[in-house]
Amino acid sequence: MNYPFFIAQRLRLGKDVKQATPSLNVALAGIVLAIVVMILSVAIVLGFKKEISTKVYQLDAHLKVSNAAIGLDDNYATINAQPVYQTIMGDEEFKSLVSSMCLIADQPAILKTDTDFEGIVYRGVDDGYDWHYLQDNLVEGRVPHIADTADVNEVVISRSLADKLRLKCGDHVYTYFIQQKVKVRNAHIVGIVNTDFDNFDKAIIVGNIRQIQGINDWTADVGHYVGVNLKDVSHVKDDAYRLYSLLASHTLQTNNNTLHAVTNTRQNNISFFAWLQMLDMNVVIILVLMAIVSGFTLIAAMLMIVLERIRMIGMLKALGASNGGIRNIFIFLTGKLILKALLWGNFIGLGLALLQKWFHIVKLDPSAYYMPFVPIDLSPTAWLLLNVGIIIVSYLTLLGPSYIISTIRPTATMRFE
Repeated sequence: MNYPFFIAQRLRLGKDVKQATPSLNVALAGIVLAIVVMILSVAIVLGFKKEISTKVYQLDAHLKVSNAAIGLDDNYATINAQPVYQTIMGDEEFKSLVSSMCLIADQPAILKTDTDFEGIVYRGVDDGYDWHYLQDNLVEGRVPHIADTADVNEVVISRSLADKLRLKCGDHVYTYFIQQKVKVRNAHIVGIVNTDFDNFDKAIIVGNIRQIQGINDWTADVGHYVGVNLKDVSHVKDDAYRLYSLLASHTLQTNNNTLHAVTNTRQNNISFFAWLQMLDMNVVIILVLMAIVSGFTLIAAMLMIVLERIRMIGMLKALGASNGGIRNIFIFLTGKLILKALLWGNFIGLGLALLQKWFHIVKLDPSAYYMPFVPIDLSPTAWLLLNVGIIIVSYLTLLGPSYIISTIRPTATMRFE
C-alpha cells in the first residue's frame, strides 16, 4: 500500500480541520493570480498572432508572381498573366492547392476633391480577385463589379480615407495618375470598408484593373503581378518554391523570354511577422516570471505545511518511516494546494478570456494595434500544454525544499510546540 498517498489524502491544509491558515490562503491566492496571468498572456498573444496573420494573408496575395527583372527598366515592370495561369492549370497537383488567382496592378495616384487631396495606391484587380474579406468588412455599399461589361470606374475605399476626404458611397472623385503626362479618371465610390489595418486603409483603393491597363496602354493580360491564394497557408514557403520551379520549367519548354520571381506573404510583409515573433519572446518572459513567482510561493507554502506538521514528522520517523516516504506525504499534501489553485486559476482565467472574446470589454487603439479590442484565442491544445507545464514545474519546484524533512530529528520534534 502507498502509505504516503494514503496519509496525505486524510490530512487537511493548515492546523485546523475546517480551514487553512491565512498564510496558506495568501499563498493560494498568489498561485491563482500567477496562473490567471499565464492563461491570459498566452490567450492574448495567440489572439494577436491569429488576427494580424489573418489580416495580412487576406489583404495580400499568398504568392506573388512577378517579372524577375522588375526594377531594371520600366519595360520589365509588367508581367503577362497567361503563361502563369497555363502553368498552374497544367499541373493538377499544384492546381488542387490554389483557391483563387488574380492579375493585379498597383498604380500610385492622387485622390482629389474640391477642398482636399490624398496620395494613394490604386489597386486594379481582375474578376479572379477574392472579395470575401473586404465584403466581411464593408461599412457601407458593395464591392465593385469586375465583369467585362461592368463600369471600370467603380472603386471601394476605406472609411479612414472617406472620412478624411469627406466622401460617401455614391460619390465621384477625381483620380490623378502621375506619369510623364498626368491622366485624370473619375472614380465612382460603390463601397466603404474598415479593416483597422492602416497599411491598407490609409493607402489603397481597389478597383478594376482595366482602368490601369487603359492608362498604361496595356493589353488585357498585362499587370504588375499575379496573386495566387492558397487553400492552406501552413506550407506557403514550400509552395512558393514549388511554383517557381514549375514556372522555370515552363519558361524553358516554351522559350518564353520572361523569367518569373515568386515571393510569399511572409517575405512581402516581413516587418509584421517579425513583430509577431517578438510577441512570442514576450510571452515566454511572462511565463518564466510567473513560474518563478509561483515557485517561491509554493516553496513558502510547503515550509508552512511542514512547520504545522513537525510533530507528526517526528512521530512518523520514530515509527520507522523513511525520509523519502515523509517527503512524498508533504509533496502530495502541497499538491492539493496546486490542484485547488489550478481549478480556481483556470476558472477565473478562462472566464475573463471568454468575457473578452465575446463582449470585447478591453478596447485598443486601431491605429497602433491594427484592431479595436484585445483579441483572444486559446486552443484546447495550448490550454492543456500550459496546465501540464504548470503541474510539472510545480512538482519539480517542490522536490528541493522537501529535503528539509531529512534534517528533522524525532527527539527534537516531540517537544516542539
